[in-house]
Amino acid sequence: MVIKVYVASSTGSLAVKKHQQAVVGFLEANRIDFQEVDITMLEEQRLWMYRNIPRDKQPEKCNPLPPQIFNNDRYCGVRGGDGDYEDFFLSKENNTVFAFLGLSSQPSVKDSES
Repeated sequence: MVIKVYVASSTGSLAVKKHQQAVVGFLEANRIDFQEVDITMLEEQRLWMYRNIPRDKQPEKCNPLPPQIFNNDRYCGVRGGDGDYEDFFLSKENNTVFAFLGLSSQPSVKDSES
């Protein structure tokens, strides 16, 4: 399974930057393997992201904003134009992030890293 986090490296929105940093930072701190996909550099990736967010999760008045998380092709969530972002952090506080991401369990720490 591949977790993909869709981000925008060049954005004028401080809120988008903070949300992206928080998501990526959490995944890194918890040693969750993921791939960062920059939608500002690859038009086809941006369009793929837009097309694969379920209609009921898309904002009514604008395009979906990053960050967005997918597990392979399955949409996990994070940020719709209307503030879907809180779902990720609610799952973090409830200790259900692995279920939110569609992962079976927390990754194990290798002995060589000790």
